[in-house]
Amino acid sequence: MAASRQVKSLQIVRRVLLGLAAGACLLAGLPGAKAQIPAKPAPAAPQATPRVGPQAAPQAVPGFWDPRRRPERPDLSRLTVIRFLTETDYPPFNYTGADGNPAGFNVDFARALCEEIKVTCTVQMRRFETLVDALASNRGDAIIASMAVSPQLRARVDFTDPYYRVPARFASRKDAVMPEIRPEYLEGKKVGAIAGSAHEAYLKAMFTDAELHPYPNDDAMRSALRKGEVDFIFGDAISLAFWINGTDSGDCCAFSGGPFVESRFFGEGIGIAVRKGNDVLRQALNWAMFRVWEKGRYTDLWLRYFSVSPF
Repeated sequence: MAASRQVKSLQIVRRVLLGLAAGACLLAGLPGAKAQIPAKPAPAAPQATPRVGPQAAPQAVPGFWDPRRRPERPDLSRLTVIRFLTETDYPPFNYTGADGNPAGFNVDFARALCEEIKVTCTVQMRRFETLVDALASNRGDAIIASMAVSPQLRARVDFTDPYYRVPARFASRKDAVMPEIRPEYLEGKKVGAIAGSAHEAYLKAMFTDAELHPYPNDDAMRSALRKGEVDFIFGDAISLAFWINGTDSGDCCAFSGGPFVESRFFGEGIGIAVRKGNDVLRQALNWAMFRVWEKGRYTDLWLRYFSVSPF
């Protein structure tokens, strides 16, 4: 997934999107995530020059902070530096920038949090499967690497509140877009999903009258939709958003219906991991995340990296 995506006229759009974000905070419960150590799903490869299509603007920006539950400012006096650990190559969330330094959505978000807390911030890139061990051995203070919260990881680390989630969505060819999708609407329709995925499991449980077509990987599934071999595909909305807006799709397809966010299938969300018992840092990050969102900085950051909304 490539890097810098600038969205013009942010100051105008942001006022609209902040309202959308406040409403989106009611959506709780979503995997572009690292499922759990050492599992590493393939990142969705964005194209170098995404096209601006009809879905590019305005778009809903996810907001997972309830303005009615404003966190109290914790004691920040004991925090002087936060050493963030992140993944080496998971664009656009984290990657090595042109100047050789860490870059990406996660990196910029970490720096925004440090600015809010008013502490020095460092970001060290490591292989994803080494991050939890590095945190446990005090080689860093927090992991911000698109790490999905899971019961297995909760046994080893503590997590902040989610700072993003990855919904599931349907995509179809542009001449067959449906504004809303319900199980009865897909009766007899051919729907592709990755074999063995949470998305396939969800279809089997909820869309029992659809004709399910499993595929071994994203490329095969997306190719089937592009060729018209299936009517819809169902998968990770962040990956699909980059594909839809990239050159590989051949401008064939678009999202149909809205996001599916059931946590039982699609996870609790993406959080920042800290060492077990480090409540000072966890509470400080939770407070800073709310502040960054409340000030509109999260919206600006999201729009910079995601020109097609996964939501």
